[in-house]
Amino acid sequence: MASETMKLPHVAVTASPGLGHVIPLLEFSKRLVIEHGVHVSFLVMNTNEQPSAAQAQLLQSPNLPPGLQVVDLPPVDVSAVASVRFTRLCTIAEESLKSLRSVLMEIGKPQALIIDLFASQAFDIFSELSIPIYSFFTTSVAFFTFALYLPTLDREVEGEFIDLPEPIGIPGCSSVRPEDLLDHVRNRKNDDYKWFSFHMRRLPLAAGIFLNSWEDLEPVSLKAIREHRFYLQIPTPPIYPIGPLIKQDEPLIVSDEEYLAWLDKQPSDSVLFVALGSGGTLSAEQLAEMAWGLELSKQRFIWVVRKPSDATAATYFNVGSDVNDPKTYLPEGFLDRTQGVGVVIRSWAKQAAVLRHPSTGGFLSHCGWNSSLESIYHGVPMIAWPLYSEQRMNAALLTEEIGVAVKPVLEHGKKVIEREEIKRVVRLLMESEEGKVIRHRVKKLKESGVRALGKGGSSYESFACVVEKWKEDEATK
Repeated sequence: MASETMKLPHVAVTASPGLGHVIPLLEFSKRLVIEHGVHVSFLVMNTNEQPSAAQAQLLQSPNLPPGLQVVDLPPVDVSAVASVRFTRLCTIAEESLKSLRSVLMEIGKPQALIIDLFASQAFDIFSELSIPIYSFFTTSVAFFTFALYLPTLDREVEGEFIDLPEPIGIPGCSSVRPEDLLDHVRNRKNDDYKWFSFHMRRLPLAAGIFLNSWEDLEPVSLKAIREHRFYLQIPTPPIYPIGPLIKQDEPLIVSDEEYLAWLDKQPSDSVLFVALGSGGTLSAEQLAEMAWGLELSKQRFIWVVRKPSDATAATYFNVGSDVNDPKTYLPEGFLDRTQGVGVVIRSWAKQAAVLRHPSTGGFLSHCGWNSSLESIYHGVPMIAWPLYSEQRMNAALLTEEIGVAVKPVLEHGKKVIEREEIKRVVRLLMESEEGKVIRHRVKKLKESGVRALGKGGSSYESFACVVEKWKEDEATK
């Protein structure tokens, strides 16, 4: 069996640290193995710190298919690494990639290497090895067009982008309001901007770029990349929309069965799922307003809570590992008053299992791209609650262009979204006619996403196009 596996095309895949990067690239790898007969070495970046419980469970799952080999890269010592989330992520990736050449030679030279967007030093490492490198872009196509435009923006704009008086025009696409810009470009003098700009400038070096989206979800941005003179002149590498790649299966434990059993007893489309991604956290004041807003809405809910923190991504590197007691930070009496109407889960829940459940009718989400795709794929409309990174840009896309989300309003001069506004937007999504329109729209996109991934669908064929090239290259060896 082993010898048969090694005859298949062999590619290596590596993701930057963090579940938001690991999950889509692991799903990408599974599809390569299961549907297209490719042998995949999935290379995991590690540090000398304990890995997050959620990531360890994901990568050690007994459900990983034969032909998908998880390979740990030597751990990076992070004792001297910056604590700022994005700079820390990029530094860990850079240090991890230094061992990549020797690891790949050990497991067998692959026909191709697939990296995510913050591992672009691989282009330097493999420039003389004749291994084509593909980039997997972990967020939206709309954001990809912004990334391609950033070097031009950097060259033409003086001062800070955030201070521009008008929205930023992206060639062939919707404009981006300065206040929606991702964190990494809001201060051009700091390390985050230098890292982000460095990696985005190198996107054209890729042999091709995989996009976690599909034709019907973002037709305007895809058309722009294929036809607009700006992107053709860069030149932009071949693009392969292969989404929606989302987490399809998760092993359940006893605590998961408890909230899923509660969901079984609720009416169809009646429960709001509140979860802010693998790293998202709220301040103490905002957490209290969220609790009151949910209670006042009188809607059923499942809420994944974490200890309050003024850092919006406090659990990014240790998701599922933090220990907390909701009684110590939720409003007094909240758990008693909402008993039977709501369920509170500490730290981490099996998101895919909740979203696919027929009782789940809404998702208050941080708008990370993986979570957004999961919600659409399972036909669940969203309340957009962006926190960090590119999530404000995703929220604008989901609400204004795709039309599958609503967004609460932060009053001018206020630091938190208040309970009455939370109550209003929850009821709007779950009860109103406007909510029904959004629900209908997302259900249509769900059907479209399923078709795209199925045999003969646009994403399946986009996948197959690249795999066929790898197989032909293997045959000519």
